[in-house]
Amino acid sequence: MEKGTKTPRERYRAQVRAEIKERAWEQIAAAGASALSLNAIAKRMGMSGPALYRYFGSRDELMTELVRDAYRSLADTFRAASEIGTDVPTLAHALRGWALADPHRYFLIYGTPVPGYHAPDDITAIASEIMAILLDAFAALPPNGPVNTFDAHLEGHRDWAGGHPAPPAVLHRALTFWTRLHGVLSLELAGHFTGMGFDPEQLFTAELDDLAGASGL
Repeated sequence: MEKGTKTPRERYRAQVRAEIKERAWEQIAAAGASALSLNAIAKRMGMSGPALYRYFGSRDELMTELVRDAYRSLADTFRAASEIGTDVPTLAHALRGWALADPHRYFLIYGTPVPGYHAPDDITAIASEIMAILLDAFAALPPNGPVNTFDAHLEGHRDWAGGHPAPPAVLHRALTFWTRLHGVLSLELAGHFTGMGFDPEQLFTAELDDLAGASGL
């Protein structure tokens, strides 16, 4: 057998794991991530609970796989955009496009934390990849004003930046961008703009334009 070629048993295992994840996303879409249940998935698939546990040893193991896939998908989306020399606004629209493509995936990683679940360190590393791409984009911009109080605060509170060497003012600009756009996205995806009579995409663009004016994008 050639190196890297999977055996029939390995291919079958991969197929079953993929189906389990599909059923898990269906559960999350119907009742939220906190309702994820391996036993319920096993029933949907015509398996016994113990049989399913041979593929995922616990709810948290399955949750980790889903969270890892979600973060990796966004990291890859950002990486692909940055590799063609994108600017910050293009990253913003890449984020929105990714979120709209699968709102449940978005809320799994940026929504309300699942009680009792703690993501492993490798997922934190993937999340740091996403932030590093954003920080690189902001670091390439010219300075846009004097250091302020929050910039000084970030000098000693920068663990979230994953060791990125950007100065505090750049951290502040990126953090403002990240939080404001996620605020708009979260409200849009949760349906809070439904019936208000305006186009959420236009609001997102207006918010981005406002950030551009303030940050010199």
